[in-house]
Amino acid sequence: MRIIISPAKKMVVDTDSFPVDALPLFLNRTQQLMEALQAMSPKALQSLWKCNASIAGLNVERLASMDLRRRLTPALLSYEGIQYRYMAPGVMERSHLDYLRQHLRILSGFYGLLSPFDGVTPYRLEMQAKLSVNGCKDLYGFWGDVLAKQLSAETDLVLNLASKEYSRAVEPHLPPFVRFLTCTFGELAGEKVLEKGTVCKMARGQMVRWLAENQITHPEDIRDFGELGYRFSPALSSQTHYVFLKQSQ
Repeated sequence: MRIIISPAKKMVVDTDSFPVDALPLFLNRTQQLMEALQAMSPKALQSLWKCNASIAGLNVERLASMDLRRRLTPALLSYEGIQYRYMAPGVMERSHLDYLRQHLRILSGFYGLLSPFDGVTPYRLEMQAKLSVNGCKDLYGFWGDVLAKQLSAETDLVLNLASKEYSRAVEPHLPPFVRFLTCTFGELAGEKVLEKGTVCKMARGQMVRWLAENQITHPEDIRDFGELGYRFSPALSSQTHYVFLKQSQ
């Protein structure tokens, strides 16, 4: 089983807590993206990043001195969004971290596919960014089937805890023998399941932590997840889609 999750926009440097295991697998492609970004003007970069002037200025500075091979942070500690706070890798036991090493993969517009302890540097590049590189109109074209091929070489079960923006870079390219299992965390609104962004991110991070603590490797066992008030809904679920509903207090 491989669990895929999205990255976070906010990133930090932490070279002390845990050592880096390796460099990212697709670093040569990352180098191409870095060079394409470095060739752009600050104004064009701000437009690409869709951010304010302060955030753009910080990331322009990062680009100017970017080193993909030195002073790196393990990917799992580098991202600082809600999902990662609920995952709380900094206080995990060694066996839980080893589980994540084996099973967790982070999707990235800049790095492609990351193992938790691959060394990364802070960057800003979302998967849906309209960056043209190597004749490709965007990053979905740039990465193509590369990420799906790597995942399918590792497993026949992908547990999707990523947003649609990122899962879209993988799902369409997977071969038929790979089961793509998406988890939804929501509330019933009439007959529809309503997902709320922040709460979803909390649940995804909590599920990753729960999977690691319980060393889950079989898809059927995922249905036992009951953190943050969620319960598995057999009636709304299928072989490729597990729905977890927030229970009324």
